[in-house]
Amino acid sequence: MIRLLRALQGRLKEAGLPEGEALDLLALATGLSRKDLLLKLPEPPPPGAEERAWALLERRLSRYPLQYLLGEVEFFGLPLKVEEGVLIPRPETEGLVALALTLPLPPRPRILDVGTGTGAIALALKRHLPGAEVFATEVDEKALALARENARRLGLLVHFRKAPLTGGLTGLDLLVANPPYLPEAYREEAPPELRYENPLALYAGGEGLAVAWPLALEAERALRPGGFLLLELAPENVGKLAEALRERGWRVEVLRDLAGRDRYLRARRPPQEAEG
Repeated sequence: MIRLLRALQGRLKEAGLPEGEALDLLALATGLSRKDLLLKLPEPPPPGAEERAWALLERRLSRYPLQYLLGEVEFFGLPLKVEEGVLIPRPETEGLVALALTLPLPPRPRILDVGTGTGAIALALKRHLPGAEVFATEVDEKALALARENARRLGLLVHFRKAPLTGGLTGLDLLVANPPYLPEAYREEAPPELRYENPLALYAGGEGLAVAWPLALEAERALRPGGFLLLELAPENVGKLAEALRERGWRVEVLRDLAGRDRYLRARRPPQEAEG
């Protein structure tokens, strides 16, 4: 098994992929957990494991996403099922959840996650804010079915709706979203792995704001006075949306991710505004 692990690591390194993925592929091929393999590599490999490991490696070398091969990712401590064609939850979005948990929300807030995908944001917020009434909208049927399955598996109550943007919801204390935000031109230079995800969850017009801007406008009606809008955007366009919202009277901050890049927009609807 040590020989096999090193061989897998070597092939991944040659392809410019993380060597650490070898252990994930080996875990999938053997049916053992990554933790078990770290503790002790079985010798010899279980029957058929070597053949399965090489087949998985070839799939990965074709730049098929590791997360889809594994069928599951961990997001903010939650094991989420993932499938080809549905956006893979990423570490940057964990930062969005962490920011949401620092907001001065009421004891039983009404929260909406727009474009929920696997349900990652909505489910993480429900887990950490059990008193919250959490809604999630999504237009893609496959993603919506996957989000509902993840909610069932985790035993978390989230109200899922097939609807665009806010779906007409009002009286919200927090509207949070990781909308598609990549400029259309980025398709030409995007990593090959992205072609397996839904492009509607990735790309949003020339500036990457074709979804975020209409969503921000709907937020003016959906949020209560003093409610929060929290978005993950690209470093190239988050400042543009922030400035547009300031001009409309919002109190806006642009916050950085762990890599030091402008990533998150935190905006508060002016509390003096009348609802409606």
